[in-house]
Amino acid sequence: MPLPRRFYLRPARAVARDLLGCVLVARRGATITAGRIVETEAYFGPEDRASHAAFRPGSHALFYGEGGVAYVYLNYGTHRCLNAIAGRAGHPGCVLIRALEPIMGRRAMARRRRVPADSPRLASGPGNLTRALGITLRDTRADLTRGRLTIEPPVEPRDFRIAAGPRVGITRSRDLRLRFWIAGHRCVSR
Repeated sequence: MPLPRRFYLRPARAVARDLLGCVLVARRGATITAGRIVETEAYFGPEDRASHAAFRPGSHALFYGEGGVAYVYLNYGTHRCLNAIAGRAGHPGCVLIRALEPIMGRRAMARRRRVPADSPRLASGPGNLTRALGITLRDTRADLTRGRLTIEPPVEPRDFRIAAGPRVGITRSRDLRLRFWIAGHRCVSR
């Protein structure tokens, strides 16, 4: 069962931390791929100068919508990045899903990525993650609580330490400690 809508109707920082250990599932025809979320980043509204709500007018309406919806964008014209919209309608926020530990469909992921199926980099980094799971721009606005792209509760108890630090690859609002990851996990992006 996917996480319920109410999970996402909270501030992005809380959603980002609580997504760690949850399972992202992508259904593409007969192929199902899935991975345990091991790294995230939180973004807010216009006050967060690194957020798309602050400088990408096309994403503005999506950010102000109700949480639990996917936002996929193209970064630097080449890498797709998956975000989960967080917060109640009118209160913008999202969570970038940065890295997964593959748990289902490794061979399909490896084919898509052209790397060995046992590589810790298989779904590490936002662009690698979306490529491995076959996530495209058409997945923008997908309901994460049902359908082809969902996030499910952890399959095992959360027995890990959460680390926090600055977000990666941004120049605005660099000092905010809004990147969260499972400390010591081998699949966290570098």
